[in-house]
Amino acid sequence: METVRDILTAKGNAIVSVGAEDFVITALVAMAEKNIGAILVKNDAGDLVGIFSERDFARKIIVRGRSCDTTKVKEIMTPDPLFVEPDTTISACMRLMTDNKFRHLPIKKNGKVIGVISIGDVVKAMIALQDHIISEQAFEIGQMERTIPGAI
Repeated sequence: METVRDILTAKGNAIVSVGAEDFVITALVAMAEKNIGAILVKNDAGDLVGIFSERDFARKIIVRGRSCDTTKVKEIMTPDPLFVEPDTTISACMRLMTDNKFRHLPIKKNGKVIGVISIGDVVKAMIALQDHIISEQAFEIGQMERTIPGAI
């Protein structure tokens, strides 16, 4: 796996979203049902306008003593989230997510959201890529040992 497209192919591209006008409790229930840590926020036209995460909930509802039954998602979401295209490399995603300190990254193609990846997806893909490289190098070393006596 080397690009976001590879991650989406492996994990799927299910998109879970709520409306900006929905109450926070609606987002929390959807996140709990899908066992996810963030949810996309769309406007009435279906355009991505934000992302709502467990971090937003903790910092903007719990800490501030607000109610998730009366607060709308648009009031506490992270607006205009960064996104990448499917051909973005995994290492570029890791850099972007680490530098900006977020854990969920929408993927867009031709202006439309086609999926979301998490930092866990990125780490898993990086480990798989490193394992693949190590296996290839071990194979090459084995080939060299068989063809060139005393090479290693």
